[in-house]
Amino acid sequence: MEDLRIRHVNLEQSENLEHHRTKGFSTSKALVVRRGSPFRVTVQLEGRPFNPKTDSLRIKVMLGPLCVFMPVTFSRTAASSRWTACFDPEGSNPLKPSIFISSPASASVGCYRFQLCVFTQSGQRSGALGTFTLLCNPWCSEDAVYIPFEDQREEYVQRDSGLLFMGTAMNLVSRPWSFDQFEPGVLESCLNLLQVSPQHQGNGRLDYLNRSSPAYISRVVSAMINCEDDRGVLKGNWSGDFKQGVTPSMWTGSGDILRQWAQSGCSPVKYGQCWVFAAVMCTVMRVLGIPCRVVTNFNSAHDTNGNLVIEEYYSKTGQKLNYGKDSIWNFHVWVECWMSRPDLGSGMDGWQVLDPTPQERSGGVFCCGPAPVRAIKNQRMDLFYDVPFVYAEVNADVHTIILEQGQVVHVEKDTERVGSLICTKAVGFPRLQNITGDYKHIKSPTSTLTSRSSTVSDDSTLRRGGSKGMLVVLVVDKSPVAGEPVGFTIKVTNKENVAKKVKVHLNAQAKEYNHSPSDPFWELHSVLQLAPMEVKVLRQQILPAQYEDVLGDNLINLAVVLEDMAGQERVLASEEFNMTSPQLSIHVAAKDSIILKKEQTATVTFTNTFSHPVSGVLTVAGSGLIQDKVQFRMPSLHPGRRAEQRIMLLPSMVGVKMLQASLSLSNNTTIRGFKMVSVNRE
Repeated sequence: MEDLRIRHVNLEQSENLEHHRTKGFSTSKALVVRRGSPFRVTVQLEGRPFNPKTDSLRIKVMLGPLCVFMPVTFSRTAASSRWTACFDPEGSNPLKPSIFISSPASASVGCYRFQLCVFTQSGQRSGALGTFTLLCNPWCSEDAVYIPFEDQREEYVQRDSGLLFMGTAMNLVSRPWSFDQFEPGVLESCLNLLQVSPQHQGNGRLDYLNRSSPAYISRVVSAMINCEDDRGVLKGNWSGDFKQGVTPSMWTGSGDILRQWAQSGCSPVKYGQCWVFAAVMCTVMRVLGIPCRVVTNFNSAHDTNGNLVIEEYYSKTGQKLNYGKDSIWNFHVWVECWMSRPDLGSGMDGWQVLDPTPQERSGGVFCCGPAPVRAIKNQRMDLFYDVPFVYAEVNADVHTIILEQGQVVHVEKDTERVGSLICTKAVGFPRLQNITGDYKHIKSPTSTLTSRSSTVSDDSTLRRGGSKGMLVVLVVDKSPVAGEPVGFTIKVTNKENVAKKVKVHLNAQAKEYNHSPSDPFWELHSVLQLAPMEVKVLRQQILPAQYEDVLGDNLINLAVVLEDMAGQERVLASEEFNMTSPQLSIHVAAKDSIILKKEQTATVTFTNTFSHPVSGVLTVAGSGLIQDKVQFRMPSLHPGRRAEQRIMLLPSMVGVKMLQASLSLSNNTTIRGFKMVSVNRE
């Protein structure tokens, strides 16, 4: 009689992907499972039936040079701290036994090989090889990334699209982003990122061992998203010259970036800025099974000397000056990852700040975190990693200084401006969630409005300036809209019982979110007479023709300086704001009955609200809705006219998906829009 041999091993891919909530990775050739939960394989034997009294099955699991051997037993009791394998008692076919393989909840993340061998009484052995990819498991209570609410697991691990918040706290902009974690090639790119990291290249065995820790993994990924110290994914560029690559604001999702990086042999993709770095890191962490969300900090301080003070300089006429190494970014974007922190003791579990944007070195490389959010709020500067740096980003004081001929003539101190709003996308809804209170003890309550207009605080910038003799308040009348005049009000108060003759200096400067402004594009100077204790209100406008040349993704720094002509006393107030662009409208026909693998139509509409004709290129993308990006050229469109473009959808994945469109106009302005679409099986 022919002896027993293994003919084939069936990885039961469909069943395991369903059980491990990894169905989105079905385009990958490898079986993708989560640690801490068993997965089933079926062995096709030939020659004769398996006899448990005389035959045995053993499995060798390998991750690089690491390996573990385990016998296949009949006990279903899986030890959470070690690898085990057992027969499925319901798999009664002796020529086709099923085996459950269980990994520890702390197993290392990576691409595993396994060898299954059958040993017979005669001493003959027969083997078969297989592979699987093991990820973290936020559904397993013993995993360090366990998050106890299903809606949060759906949002922070499974959701493949989201919103990035940008602009200013006064006029917040929601930018759609496709995380693309289930798109072809993305899983492989994320796993390859771990393989080409300096940690793995330097000591592969130690790296594989350390991959059991989400804190370790997240720190490696934080460094690998930028390319400053390694073969990382993205090259940062804040120069304004993007001719050698893609302008950061043109990216709409992570998939294109990660695939380009992998296909180029790990050459850095050009170019990224903070929201691109953060969004790509969010994709990688969600792929690896670590809950992750993108966070925006408005008025984010970059404190280079660690004194928790940011100094900003203005000329005597209100022009903001590019002095000093410290800076305040109108917004800065990082990520938070959810994990326990046994290395820090009790109380530091939960959300951890990680920032892949290369700003300062940590441990010798450009990365940041994981810094527990609780440690930042409670000023635990002694804890790993980078808590003091993140604390300064949300809590530094601002000293605004007026200079004349190199001499300080006035100083304003503001303890509320930095970290004026910290937010992320709400769970399950396309709107803002205010999480400022997680980072700092809030002195004055703020009110969350909608995803298009956010928290408004009198201290969002230096709106109010005062001294012994004068007070000035600057307020932009409403959220500025491109194509409309920007109206603002200046309230001037004489606080003394003597008349004053005051010079009023006004100017507006264009600026990028993380830079000092360029030269003024608009200014106005006048003289004002104030009676004793008088209050005067001045109203001004900046017309569209005066600001249209500096639109694009720029912000505007508006400042007013009052100069007492008699006493030389000066006060300053300033406001930084962004212009709201018109939005693309997206309409999906029969939106309540979008069926998997059935064609559907969407229509993208743009109305020209500008005062001049515009033309441009429309790009439409939708992970799980259309296979690839599609582009259309829009001919010149006159003011007030409307253009429409029909898009064919062919949904390939069930769930809530994002259809997004962006129109790049000839005047360097980008118009965006998005629509959430629910895809059903039938």
